[in-house]
Amino acid sequence: MMRILAVSDEECPALWDYYRPGRLDGYDLILSAGDLKADYLSFLVTMSHAPLLYVHGNHDEGYARRPPEGCDCIDDRLVVYRGWRILGLGGCLQYRPDAPLQFTERQMARRIARLHLALLRSGGVDIVVTHAPPLGLGDGDDLPHRGFESLVKLLDRYHPLCLVHGHVHLRGWPLPQRELLYQGTRIVNASERYELELPDRVCAPAEEHTLRWMNRQRKNTEDMAL
Repeated sequence: MMRILAVSDEECPALWDYYRPGRLDGYDLILSAGDLKADYLSFLVTMSHAPLLYVHGNHDEGYARRPPEGCDCIDDRLVVYRGWRILGLGGCLQYRPDAPLQFTERQMARRIARLHLALLRSGGVDIVVTHAPPLGLGDGDDLPHRGFESLVKLLDRYHPLCLVHGHVHLRGWPLPQRELLYQGTRIVNASERYELELPDRVCAPAEEHTLRWMNRQRKNTEDMAL
């Protein structure tokens, strides 16, 4: 089995302020759904020795100046890890004009459309990591926490096994649900932390190196731009 630690929105005291050696042992992958301190993500990836993939939350503007060290941003990217196809779409529905990590419904739909070729080549997607939830599936009633309709359409078209999101804190009344099931897709609210287990997959050698190759290509592009 592949053990996944999903985190978002609130730093977990047990894994941060009161961390004890060994608490992050045994995880194969960490997924961050946004709105967490860069130092926290760097700490998790260091102490767990597992890859950490993240998308931006709507409060992660600071990542542009100092991104989490040792972690990989998968915003608007499709990567393959241990045979699992993972897609990242960060940010939330726009509720403030000109906010850098907030998007209109049309903008999110365009982001998804630009990934069509990658999704076609990969034969679909298994895990979607977002900050905001799909509309009507674990989102809030207020505009800042409303979900995206385009994410619902993504689920309807590709039927991923799992969608991991943040943005909606598990507090208040009625208490938001930690998990939902939508047409075979498991929708998980990763607020603070949540553990997932997925069966191991047999993957081709080329797939095992997809994430590493994409990171190297991105670094080369960034170096050329300097």
